[in-house]
Amino acid sequence: MLIKRRFAHALVLVTALLVSACGFQLRGSGSHANLPFKTIYLGVSDASPLGNDLKRYIAGAGGTTVVSDPKAAQANVEILSETRNKTILSLNSQGRIREYSLSYTLSFQVKDGKNNILLAPTTITLNRIISFNESQVLAKESEEASLYRDMQSDMVQQILRRLAAIKPAAAS
Repeated sequence: MLIKRRFAHALVLVTALLVSACGFQLRGSGSHANLPFKTIYLGVSDASPLGNDLKRYIAGAGGTTVVSDPKAAQANVEILSETRNKTILSLNSQGRIREYSLSYTLSFQVKDGKNNILLAPTTITLNRIISFNESQVLAKESEEASLYRDMQSDMVQQILRRLAAIKPAAAS
């Protein structure tokens, strides 16, 4: 029994060493996306949770500064539309709601300081499914808010990946 336990520990240790030796990193861990811009302007309101998350992630990435003047920026991110929808996905045998589908859609484009398009209008849509129970309305509302926060965080990551994919030659 002791030998099997030591063998299992050794196997886990060897696997961890092999995975770390190949340069494997979990998505989102380590350094953030390296953006090809020194300055960036975000065309979102200061009260926007999405805009605040974008600013925080860009500041954390290092090397890129968020500026308040679009003319002084190498890249201008314009949010064209942002919508959240909640639709009924399924009903139970009594005709009551059993599941909802939550969707979060964002359209944006990126231009340089001279108004040239660096990234054409792009739409990202995220979907989540949430079950519903009439006896747990407050808990389900809290779960829905949590899912929207998760989708917003995922949306920020996808925007940053698209910004990082813009070629530096196109950015100059």
